[in-house]
Amino acid sequence: MSFLFGGGAPQNQGAVDPVKMEMAISELDMITDVFNRLVTSCHTKCIQPNPQNHRYAEGELLKGEAVCIDRCTAKFFEVNKKVGERMQTMGGQAQSTGSFGR
Repeated sequence: MSFLFGGGAPQNQGAVDPVKMEMAISELDMITDVFNRLVTSCHTKCIQPNPQNHRYAEGELLKGEAVCIDRCTAKFFEVNKKVGERMQTMGGQAQSTGSFGR
């Protein structure tokens, strides 16, 4: 069953649901943004080029760089998870009290 093609319903055979397509595009944009922020953040923190010529000394990651990237990635996703949970909690509280953005 395809997400984009009406969930396999016979009446929509071959038709693309524009709402689902827009949702898929939006989700892909968000995932791409998170990935790009992760790469930028962890690259800046863990992998530094040679300061004299701005070139990398090695073609492969050094052990320290690899460990740093592993930790950085884990921390990045843990923070994103906690922020998402906090935002859901705040959103639920705002809905229950009727105070949106006050």
